[in-house]
Amino acid sequence: MTTGTPTGGAPTSGPSDRTAAGDGGQGSQLTKTAGADGGGPAQAAVASVDPRLLVRERGFAGYLDDLLRRVRTGELGSLPVIVGLIVIGIVFQLQDSAFLSANNLSDLFVQSAGTGLIAVGIVFVLILGEIDLSVGSVSGMSAAVLAVLNINQGMNEVLAMVLAILTGMAAGAVHGFFFARIGVPAFVVTLAGLLGWNGLMLQILGPSGTINLDDDGVVAQLTNHYFADKVWAMGLATVCVLAFLGFSLLDARRRKAAEVPSRPLSEIVLRTVVLAVPAYAAAFVFNSYKGLPLAVVVFVGVVVLGDFVLRRTRYGRQVFAVGGSSEAAGRAGINVSMVRITVYALAGTMAAVGGLFFASQINAANQSSGAGSLLMNCIAAAVIGGTSLFGGRGKTWSALLGALVIQSINSGMALLGTGSAVRDMITGAVLLAAVVIDSVSRRTQKTAGRA
Repeated sequence: MTTGTPTGGAPTSGPSDRTAAGDGGQGSQLTKTAGADGGGPAQAAVASVDPRLLVRERGFAGYLDDLLRRVRTGELGSLPVIVGLIVIGIVFQLQDSAFLSANNLSDLFVQSAGTGLIAVGIVFVLILGEIDLSVGSVSGMSAAVLAVLNINQGMNEVLAMVLAILTGMAAGAVHGFFFARIGVPAFVVTLAGLLGWNGLMLQILGPSGTINLDDDGVVAQLTNHYFADKVWAMGLATVCVLAFLGFSLLDARRRKAAEVPSRPLSEIVLRTVVLAVPAYAAAFVFNSYKGLPLAVVVFVGVVVLGDFVLRRTRYGRQVFAVGGSSEAAGRAGINVSMVRITVYALAGTMAAVGGLFFASQINAANQSSGAGSLLMNCIAAAVIGGTSLFGGRGKTWSALLGALVIQSINSGMALLGTGSAVRDMITGAVLLAAVVIDSVSRRTQKTAGRA
């Protein structure tokens, strides 16, 4: 990170300097031009904040230049996974016309919720540049705790759910403590957790190995309840679109008040339209089947909340800082150990929540809970969605997109009658492609002076 001092005397660092470098000197030229045009030091300081925003003010040509700049510098964002989803949809639809039917797409979203919720926690861990191999076992153990407390012990189901989630949080905090305080590598700690928590799950379930849940209970409704009234789906889509528009306008107003470049109204409207299209399309699909699934509401809500935490809070900035360079973050006054512990506690919490959703799908907790390919699917969902394995870059929307990719592959293969072996091979190939794209992207950014 380079640090400079503009004419106004206030230190600036990071994004604006790297952006200027990545734009081939365009940022510097804009700054010089601003000063030469009589705007004075203040205008020059404004121009150095984010030259990309100034480029967008040129209209369509500015957008095109910005897109080409992003491609050249490796800032692909979610573009590869969105293109991948489109390709997957086209391929499977050509093979079986039932793939894009309302009932299959609705079921696909519901079945993605468990994997996606666990992947949200994985995103936070990957941003730190670490890994968590225990989330599958933690999810299974939490489901077992719920089943024993609620069914065997007769505890209130909601209270049992809370205790099950707290169990997952405690397990994650234990991993974080040994990693952050004791210095045991995260790989080793979470590998031990994978084995230990799986053994504890088997011990909790007892000789029978299976505990059936209440068919009409709260957990059963997590993946089986639908808001049948069409106003629910359309209303949620409308709320999301209006909220995005409102926050975008508020952010633009705040930036203008601070006399820094802001997105023009045309771009805000365009972004809102881009969001509205898939939002209302999804609402239409849900209403064409059983209605809005509760699982989708919870999943999207968690993703939005996680995105807000990462991008809009001090804690989120600390997570990115530690992932970028733990040494630099420590020198900046960040409690690195506490950030690591809380991130692993969050991963354990999301693993527990995901475990409840998987228990809801089969309406039971058994010895196979959290086993099989669940761990790899959750990690793959985060990585395929765009979160970097190298730390310092990612967003919770990666979990949603990645989970949809994996579940789309599973759903399409199931419709075609393809075995699990082929599904695993294809998922592995997609994961490898995502990591290759990430590696090439990082190398391109370094070449462009932006990483």
